[in-house]
Amino acid sequence: MSLAKNITQQLLASLSQETDDPNASLNNSLRLLSKWRSVLIQNTLIEKEGTKVLQGPLAGMEFIERSAEGCHIAKLLGCYEQPLQPYIQRALSGHYTKIINIGCAEGYYAVGFARAVPGLISLAFDTDTNAQTSCSQLAEKNGVSDRVTIGGLFSPDDFAKFENEAALVFCDIEGAEEGLLNPDLAPALRKLDIIVESHECLRKGITQKLISRFEATHAIELIEDNGSRQLDNLPQWFKKLSHLDQLLATWEWRSGPTPWLVMSAKSKVA
Repeated sequence: MSLAKNITQQLLASLSQETDDPNASLNNSLRLLSKWRSVLIQNTLIEKEGTKVLQGPLAGMEFIERSAEGCHIAKLLGCYEQPLQPYIQRALSGHYTKIINIGCAEGYYAVGFARAVPGLISLAFDTDTNAQTSCSQLAEKNGVSDRVTIGGLFSPDDFAKFENEAALVFCDIEGAEEGLLNPDLAPALRKLDIIVESHECLRKGITQKLISRFEATHAIELIEDNGSRQLDNLPQWFKKLSHLDQLLATWEWRSGPTPWLVMSAKSKVA
């Protein structure tokens, strides 16, 4: 089934749903159409420019044609999670010997870190077997398969393995961070630097809960995202797109706030 026909069927189903909120079906339909349009722009970008990341700290990485989940074109443009990029750059130039990427999806960060830092070991975890396969393919595509190890479920007990290592925990697990990132269950976390996406839109209050858990042992920076993006060195054809298309190209399909917490351990491994 073609993309257009598939979206049309979903759109009709959305509009025909009975709901107490008269705006709900229209809002859902707008979101569906916006995703469809962003995928069309994505396909054009890949056709004209290939799959290389165009800017940002992971610029030059050979990406894949489809993400394991969520938006894709923002990753190709290099503006994905742009408010976090200064902290990504800081991590890339830091002292880490390992990155523990929990919720690695297709490996955008797991492979991106390994590619950007020679010698860095990237440990990528995701419970989705399709994501694991994509991550493996991405690592091979970028010549870092020997430094990217892929696994499934990561539990609090697993942090103990890295208690005496200069490792960075990089976590994006759709709200499950509430159960995983608990220093009472995983004391090793008290000495590990952590970058975590806090899914406030899925679990209200989770951001403050995480801050409370780590404020005694970590210096914490809260990174908010207002959705605006800065694009540099873009192809001329992209600059000629309508303003709406340019906005949709950078939209990351989020349903609500997902701030990041950058937490630097006050007591680190020497």
